[in-house]
Amino acid sequence: MKHHFFKLAAALLIASAPTLTTMAETHVNPFLSEYTNKYNIPPFEDIQISDFIPAIKAGIEEQKQNMFAITANRALPDFDNTILPLENISPILDRVAGVFYHYDSALSTDEFATMAEEAIPLLNEASNQLNLNDALFQKIKAVYDSRDKLGLTPVQKRVVEKYYKSFEERGAALPADKKAELIKVNDRLSQLFIQFNKNLLNATNSFFVTVYDEADLSGLPESSIAQAAEAAKARGLDGLWVFTLHAPSRLPVLQYADNRGLREAIYKGYTTLASFGQNNNYPVIEQIIKLRAEKAKIMGFDNFAKMMTSRVMAKTPEAASDLLLQVFEPAVKRAHEEVKDMQAYVDANNGGFKIAPWDYYYYAEKVKKQKFDLDESEVRPYFSLENVRKGLFDCAEKLYGIKMIEMPDAPKYMDEVTVYEVVDSKTGEHVAVFMTDYFPRASKRQGAWMEQLQSCGLYEDGNRRPIVYNVGNFTPPAGDQPALLTLDEVETTFHEFGHALQAILSRAPYRSIAGTNVDRDYVELCSQINEHWAFEPEVLKSYAKHYKTGEPIPDDLVAKLDAAATFNQGFTATELAGAALLDLAWGACDGENVNVPEFEKEYAKKIGMPEEITFRYRSPYFKHIFGDDGYASGYYTYLWSQVLEADAWELFKKKGIFDKKTAESFKKNILESGDTEDAMVLFKRFTGHNPDTKALLRLRGLDK
Repeated sequence: MKHHFFKLAAALLIASAPTLTTMAETHVNPFLSEYTNKYNIPPFEDIQISDFIPAIKAGIEEQKQNMFAITANRALPDFDNTILPLENISPILDRVAGVFYHYDSALSTDEFATMAEEAIPLLNEASNQLNLNDALFQKIKAVYDSRDKLGLTPVQKRVVEKYYKSFEERGAALPADKKAELIKVNDRLSQLFIQFNKNLLNATNSFFVTVYDEADLSGLPESSIAQAAEAAKARGLDGLWVFTLHAPSRLPVLQYADNRGLREAIYKGYTTLASFGQNNNYPVIEQIIKLRAEKAKIMGFDNFAKMMTSRVMAKTPEAASDLLLQVFEPAVKRAHEEVKDMQAYVDANNGGFKIAPWDYYYYAEKVKKQKFDLDESEVRPYFSLENVRKGLFDCAEKLYGIKMIEMPDAPKYMDEVTVYEVVDSKTGEHVAVFMTDYFPRASKRQGAWMEQLQSCGLYEDGNRRPIVYNVGNFTPPAGDQPALLTLDEVETTFHEFGHALQAILSRAPYRSIAGTNVDRDYVELCSQINEHWAFEPEVLKSYAKHYKTGEPIPDDLVAKLDAAATFNQGFTATELAGAALLDLAWGACDGENVNVPEFEKEYAKKIGMPEEITFRYRSPYFKHIFGDDGYASGYYTYLWSQVLEADAWELFKKKGIFDKKTAESFKKNILESGDTEDAMVLFKRFTGHNPDTKALLRLRGLDK
């Protein structure tokens, strides 16, 4: 179904606002018209930083024209004349915002960052103009109020309800004075998010430790040493070694470096990241907390945590905290046992010191070796990125019937990006476009994530399939050695591809309910369950092959990995649940006279955080909750999703990890469905029962 007012609005825009499209004769802003290449991939090679601001302004104007077309329509509001147009309210903004937010995380050069300071307020303005438009909200409300009389399909009715709820949650139902207050708060918050992220990126890039004596490299894998030598050379320090806070550099030091002082320097560098000097995020956080408390009051809630949890499955901060404590308390108990084992190892080897936080990874590795005769350095040669990616794709084909075909000539924003066409393995039908960007660089934020440049669903020109990407910061190749991934990096690769699968396979008919546009405390189910296939013995034997010899991983190493599967889960669950509890505590804080490090310290003491473990993310680098509102007062959702994932995985284990019927059911009810039905209904349809919270404890070995 086509809606011709979009074309009219675009024509009006071009005719009435020529200054928005004026540029050098040799260059046409690619965001201002539909992409002409196959599958609507952004033409990255044609995009210039100078294109973003004019395109954002043009998109805002297009959005205004299309909002006016909806609100000026004298026909009774219905699905076709009110809700469907919202799905494509500004194609220009869709195009430019998709690339902008991707670059903001993965390619934030100095030039881009300068432009972003102007762009973010404009994008925030566009959001306010849409979400706080009273005339538009009244049209949506009219459809919502009559939804049972309009002959809508169940999916269309759900879309209507979602739009109404979304606008209401963003303040559309507020009186004019409250809307004005909300706009001011949102504008200020958007500026603070920019500052937080800028400080974090600058702080990460500015910290490094230089090693002058080769003896101080004892214990480190050759790949880490080679990488450190290349990092030093890049800084003009030939013959020395440089370690940074990027995960591929930082984690091997903490895990393998015999030099305790080197471990301490890296650990303290990381845990004090963005905590002082010109990149200090403490004052930024203080302002964010205070403004969020103010925003909650404007919206009619006692605090920010109550506002955010009301929108998801938990409903209250208390319910979320109860779930977290069910995991946190047994995890802490197990963590104390883990520390005891480490201390025994130190004492037996005449260490003469008490285990400190910078010892945890190192001595966990020693104890693992002692208990399971497993040394990760033995395993890494079997996990070249190329092999891991093959295992990843083979599992997807076997489970869900899709095949990845590399597109070497497809547009890409960096040479190291790889682009694939995803096709149905039986029919060859186009399913999606998938991109990977796996290695660190100075312009990329830390961590790993999935996003999409285009969702599936109905567009102005008809139905489109998704364009999805995975980004990581994995161990890069060094010298003649390919990228050899750590076990954690292997798990992360499978995790992010699980997110990608939910977007790639989505069959939801409308963009607002497609792919990962589901409840926040449900979205991690697909990613976390996909991790399990990475280390299943049957799967390992198929893809984990030595990068030099091509020999498959030996049975004894597979058995050791399987035996050690729940090792160190006390630490893992404690730092995750602890961070989630801290997030909820920040959400309940009013921001008055708050001292960030003291707040953290007191809260850690209150919940009984072991002194050898810190929160997975300390506040100054907790980007999930202070880089934007995405997971704010919602980081706990990782744990709730793990409950769902553990329960669902037990069904796969019972039926067979490649059981055809189970995989088809998971694909249909979870991966393809998006938000077409209530998440709990879909989950129960797959498993046959309500979620079992004890499944997570069983999975992590914390039920003993």
